[in-house]
Amino acid sequence: MSMAATAHDVSEAAPTDQVDLRREFNEVGIGEVLDQLDRELVGLKPVKTRIREIASLLLIERIRKRMNLTSDVPTLHMSFTGNPGTGKTTVALRIASILHKLGFVRRGQVVSVTRDELVGQYIGHTAPKTKEILKKAMGGVLFIDEAYYLHRPDNERDYGQEAIEILLQVMESQREDLVVILAGYGDRMDKFFASNPGFRSRIAHHIDFPDYTDDELLAIAERMLRDINYKFSPDAREAFIRYIGLRKVQPLFSNARSIRNALDRIRLRQANRLVADLDSVLTADDIISLEASDVFASRVFLKASSGA
Repeated sequence: MSMAATAHDVSEAAPTDQVDLRREFNEVGIGEVLDQLDRELVGLKPVKTRIREIASLLLIERIRKRMNLTSDVPTLHMSFTGNPGTGKTTVALRIASILHKLGFVRRGQVVSVTRDELVGQYIGHTAPKTKEILKKAMGGVLFIDEAYYLHRPDNERDYGQEAIEILLQVMESQREDLVVILAGYGDRMDKFFASNPGFRSRIAHHIDFPDYTDDELLAIAERMLRDINYKFSPDAREAFIRYIGLRKVQPLFSNARSIRNALDRIRLRQANRLVADLDSVLTADDIISLEASDVFASRVFLKASSGA
């Protein structure tokens, strides 16, 4: 059977009374996706455990169809809660791949949107916008980031409620052809679900993404550098450990996203340091090595020393 088989293909396969589980697991290729998730994301053990559980459920559901033991498509809509930079978008991509390989969506694509792509600014504008996005996402996964912004009860002229009603209708009527993932901060998502019970009743899987620890953030930084052929010198590594501790308690920290931004600025300072001496002869080690001075030049340390 093709790895890209659809749910319809699976249900039409010849019925069987026994299945070689390992063969089935290997043929659909979900193990590769789960291994890829492990390689891509540091930590997040509870998230990865939950994704494996969902993958196992869907694998068994696929087998049940082949044995003519069920006909109902399970509800697969999900909620991802957590702070920015904790891997929600990456996990959504892998979820889409798993759903596709197991035949629960026709395509493995993810359409990622925010309120602006769904809600119009005048009467008659919202429905066409929302329906166009749904048409684009059909057969795959629709990922709605900061979903709570769809609901603005303090604004009587807000058109978000119209988008919500269309989404709810499609989540129910088209659940065999579309999986919706709502994402955002945990506390705000709780309030959103409380004010929109229709969403909560349609969400089967709630997954919380914890913040990364200091050690995990360091591992993420070193993995990012390794992927682009850079490395910390021993002193730079110690400096970056201090950087993480200071940056985490400052405003607008966004986990892996903030780490990536920090590394971009450190590389910029390294390049500026190297080019400052045009008479030097550079080795490959000079080019790939980030030094402590490149890290300590960050404003994070200036703010800490000034008590700001």
